[in-house]
Order: sequence, then C-alpha cells, then structure tokens
Amino acid sequence: MTLVNHQNMRNGTKRLLSSIAVAAGTLGTALLIGKKVKSKVAVKGDRWARPGMLVTFRAELMPGRDKSERTYPIKALLPSDRVLLDGVSGEHARNEFERAR
Repeated sequence: MTLVNHQNMRNGTKRLLSSIAVAAGTLGTALLIGKKVKSKVAVKGDRWARPGMLVTFRAELMPGRDKSERTYPIKALLPSDRVLLDGVSGEHARNEFERAR
C-alpha cells in the first residue's frame, strides 16, 4: 500500500511542477510581448530626429571642418532609427551626431 501511495505522490508532484513550469513560461511570454508593444509605441511617438531638422556630425568624424560644414538637414527617418541626409550619402545613426542642446 505504501508503494502505491508513493507512486501516486510522484505523479502528482510531477503534474504540479509541470503546471507551474507552463504557467511561468506563459507569464514570461506575456511580459515580453507587453514590453515589445510598449517599446514600439514609444518609438513611434518619441523620435530623436524629424525630417527637416538640422543635425551636426561630431567633430571626430569630420576633422578640420567647421561646425557649419558638418551640419546637414534630415531628408528622412528610417524605421531602423537611422536617418538619410541631404548632401551626404548613406544611412547615419544617432551616435554620429552632436547632442542637441
């Protein structure tokens, strides 16, 4: 009789632990999805740059040029959070520019 009760307890414990693991996985997934949705909303509403805005390359990237020679207007903001500039080819990231004051 003890052998039967012991076996049932093992199965019950396994079921309980399996249920807890599934619940934890579901909760973790829900939290990750919630974070992704929140970050997408923040990105759409709060951009570091806008078309037409002037940005200035850091002096280290264009040595020997005056600030006015390193300043360009933004042509377009890409979904990757990079920008296209008028007068400069290629995509450029936020860290290439001086901070706005």
